[in-house]
Amino acid sequence: MELSAKRCIPCEGGVLPLDADRVGELLHDVPGWQVSEDRSTLSKGFRFADFAGTIGFVIQMAAIAEEEGHHPDFCVRYDRLDIQLTTHAIHGLSENDFIMAAKLEELASSNR
Repeated sequence: MELSAKRCIPCEGGVLPLDADRVGELLHDVPGWQVSEDRSTLSKGFRFADFAGTIGFVIQMAAIAEEEGHHPDFCVRYDRLDIQLTTHAIHGLSENDFIMAAKLEELASSNR
């Protein structure tokens, strides 16, 4: 099943973060996203035409995050949005982070 078609599963901890092999496999499904050296975060920067475009994307991203129950950390800089995903409960990456990244890629594609 394509990552963007999956749903995030609530994580309350008690599971291990994804191992390097699984992170590598999933990373292929979210082009342009970067994994931190310690494999604790997944991040990507997006550019928009202007501030209104950036904020419009943030509003749509917030709706997806609420629906999925998985919330990104982000920083807005006028026409740039930097997004960082992690599963806070396990202090690392879970499949949920890659599902959210795939959904955000779909959103970005539909906004172009």
